[in-house]
Amino acid sequence: MFIRPATPADFTAILALNAASVAVLAPLDHALLESLHEQAHYHRVVEDGGTVLAFLLVFREGVRYDSPNYLWFCARYPRFLYIDRIVVSASARGRGIGPALYKDLMAVARSSGVDLLCCEYDLEPPNPGSARFHAGFGFHEAGQQRVAGGSKSVSLQVLDLTVRAYSDARDTSGSTP
Repeated sequence: MFIRPATPADFTAILALNAASVAVLAPLDHALLESLHEQAHYHRVVEDGGTVLAFLLVFREGVRYDSPNYLWFCARYPRFLYIDRIVVSASARGRGIGPALYKDLMAVARSSGVDLLCCEYDLEPPNPGSARFHAGFGFHEAGQQRVAGGSKSVSLQVLDLTVRAYSDARDTSGSTP
């Protein structure tokens, strides 16, 4: 199992993973994925035996992305990395893949001179797994907003890497990376 940069050859697997988790994140089609991939600061997959098990898609401030959550962070923070989505296949959960991706991202953030990670997760409908996962890394709420025409409420989360060292982040699923 290893982390590597995503390529267009991975798009079919990424779209399938996204579709399987669309209840807790925004839909994605090939054209949008291609555009997001080109703008991403960090877009990596976890591969095992030729199978893509997970992906993580992250943007810096200043890209042309109209996500209301990304725009919320743009209006408040001058320098950050925005975690747009992380998806781990159902069959691979609990194996430390999500924490491994986040630790890799934190190393990239530090080497890029970025000390703030941002993300959001659903409050309504609730996503308690994401809440636990992000709390385990020390993310905290910076705000809330309603999105999707008012049908969803999200918790807007931040993690200041200068406050908490990434090496002590733990896997809240009970396994180690």
